[in-house]
Amino acid sequence: PAMAARRTEMPVVPDGARQSTMNINSIHGGQAEPSDDYDGLPAHCVPDSCRIVIDRRFLVEENVEEVRAEIVALLEGLKVSRDKFDYDMRELNVVLPSMTDKSAPVVETIDAAIQDVLGVEPTYVASPGSYDQKHIDRIGQLHNCIAYGPGELELAHKPDEWIGITDMLDSAKVMAAALQKLLLPT
Repeated sequence: PAMAARRTEMPVVPDGARQSTMNINSIHGGQAEPSDDYDGLPAHCVPDSCRIVIDRRFLVEENVEEVRAEIVALLEGLKVSRDKFDYDMRELNVVLPSMTDKSAPVVETIDAAIQDVLGVEPTYVASPGSYDQKHIDRIGQLHNCIAYGPGELELAHKPDEWIGITDMLDSAKVMAAALQKLLLPT
């Protein structure tokens, strides 16, 4: 409930993704799943431990140390309230939010290419996802990165996700125009 109450001021699309989230990616414990051709009965087993992998997406307004502390506080609360509860926490991956300034050459060039090729003003949005540009910024130290391409963010990672052929071709034309301006001598 505390995470649901936090909303970013960033122009995140879709609107429902404007809040912090924590999802369970996987739970490991107990017996291994039997193979599809197994025809026996399962053994009655109650595991005494499990491992849970969570995905905590935080907002640009949140501090990574505070996010960690909040998770530890939840686990410590369970330790106090549940007999024999214990935990060990290990971070697998940390991806900090990143944003490129609108005045950066790559942003201005893509903006101009969108207007030239498509004849529309671009819409600037922030994504709650973990796009490659965040890794290029963090690991590669190339700080003026953006995510641009076809598709509807509202459909991302859903069973019926799709991209229109015309949208794909239009994006290729925009990127080609931008690359021509950025990379070729004038």
